Amino acid sequence: MRERIDGASLAQALIHAAASINLQKQQINELNVFPVPDGDTGTNMSLTISTAAAELKKKQPRTVGEVAATNASALLRGARGNSGVILSLLFRGFSKAVKDKDTIDGRDLAIALDFGVAAAYKAVMKPAEGTILTVSRLAAARAADAARQTPNDPEAVLEAAIQEGLVALDHTTEMNPVLKKAGVVDAGGKGFLVILQGMLDSLRGVPLPDGAEDTKTETKTDYAAIAAEEITFTFDTVFIVRKTTNKELTSFEAYLNSIGDSLVIGEDDDCFKVHVHTDIPGAALTEAQKYGTLELAKIENMRTQAEDLAAGRHIQSTDDLEEDDHDHQEEGGRKIAAPEKKYGVVAVAAGDGLAAVFKDLGADGVISGGQTMNPSTDDIMKEIDATPAEIVFVLPNNGNIIMAAQQCVPLAEGKKVVVLPTKTVPQGISALMMMDPEADEEANVAAMTEAIGNVHTSEITYAARDSDFDGFAIKRGDYLALTEHQLFGTDRKLEKLLRRLAEDENQQNAEFINIFYGEDVSEKDAQKALELFTECCPNAEITLLSGGQPVYYYMISAE
Repeated sequence: MRERIDGASLAQALIHAAASINLQKQQINELNVFPVPDGDTGTNMSLTISTAAAELKKKQPRTVGEVAATNASALLRGARGNSGVILSLLFRGFSKAVKDKDTIDGRDLAIALDFGVAAAYKAVMKPAEGTILTVSRLAAARAADAARQTPNDPEAVLEAAIQEGLVALDHTTEMNPVLKKAGVVDAGGKGFLVILQGMLDSLRGVPLPDGAEDTKTETKTDYAAIAAEEITFTFDTVFIVRKTTNKELTSFEAYLNSIGDSLVIGEDDDCFKVHVHTDIPGAALTEAQKYGTLELAKIENMRTQAEDLAAGRHIQSTDDLEEDDHDHQEEGGRKIAAPEKKYGVVAVAAGDGLAAVFKDLGADGVISGGQTMNPSTDDIMKEIDATPAEIVFVLPNNGNIIMAAQQCVPLAEGKKVVVLPTKTVPQGISALMMMDPEADEEANVAAMTEAIGNVHTSEITYAARDSDFDGFAIKRGDYLALTEHQLFGTDRKLEKLLRRLAEDENQQNAEFINIFYGEDVSEKDAQKALELFTECCPNAEITLLSGGQPVYYYMISAE
């Protein structure tokens, strides 16, 4: 029986948890209430904790307190979507509870879980039951009970928390009316339990899940114990490729094995990471580009590193390049633009057309993102840092990005950040149009907030799977119409659904209607949609714009 958890064990548990949820992220995504192709809770939670896992492997903190602090900091900056932000809050509270501890026992673990719940509930303005908050709260309460009986058995405490969490997760279907209609459990709660189970598996010595990249905490190679002549291939080569094709990697793997050894390939839906020892790293990188776009690469000469360490010299590493670059940045590697004006604006939008609209209206920075690709807090923070203004208005333009944007407020240095709760792109556009460079902050916030409330947004997308939701028998491939993200109707024919939207009260009473058509809609079809709305809404001024957005064929704003 393990009586205490030390820093190395906690770090490995978190790394194991990241691997576990990465493998199950698609199952969690599919718990999304609507059958639209935007169920990204699993992806968001996986990307969030993977950021922390990478940081833990890089820094290798020693004590439990140091591990928890590193984890919390990375989670905060890597947080994506509401689920990722809440996950970061749970571990932020955890970190506060153990900040001065070298090791922890079962009682300490229970207290840390409880601190996490308190931090999450405190930060969420309107906590909803039947969510990850409920699951984490009841799990922490059970952990406290278990700790009173077995204070020196942290594994038993964590197992008790998971078992109670599973019961709570089953009950979320009944607790949340929306989940009950869809007949699913809460995706965020499921993701949190997958993470806890991954941690427990690690503590019990369970190997990393099959198919997961070996994410064990890396240790420095003992080059002094290795003779240079014993190194078969010279260059330690690591790179990441963003996929642009669906080609299998089997042939690529065979090629890499033919030019090197120590090959490890980690793959997910979007990208793959390669580690290989080879004498011709350039050839490996060139071959990789047949499968996608090269994003990151690290190449180090293992022979010279072995010689340097054996001689007691400093080992040259790509880390040295990062350190040199820090001389030209602010503390923490951040480049912060000095204020040159009073107001700046950062917006989130997916699609070149929508980005161009925000730029034309005066936005300083546009972050590519939206329903299926929520940017992280760090992504948003970088654009804020780059905006040369005293006050930066942030337009998230998606309900699942607002919390990540709000985490930037206390992180900002040298400027004030104001997050406006825009849940759709049309809301963001209307808010930006109301910003007055000469007005004071309070007047601008009031005017922009009022503009948000005056916009009604409709969207048309498609069903990613069969579903029976709120009286609608939805079949995969059906067109779906949403109004303010609520299901409006379905149809097998897009034109019929567009007409129903055009005849709806919101469009009939509007003075201005903007139709943004997506990347999968031809200009010819978009013109037909314009003609239909012109016919059905004769009293409105209607504008057709190429948004270029993915997932949604049309975004329609009515004011």
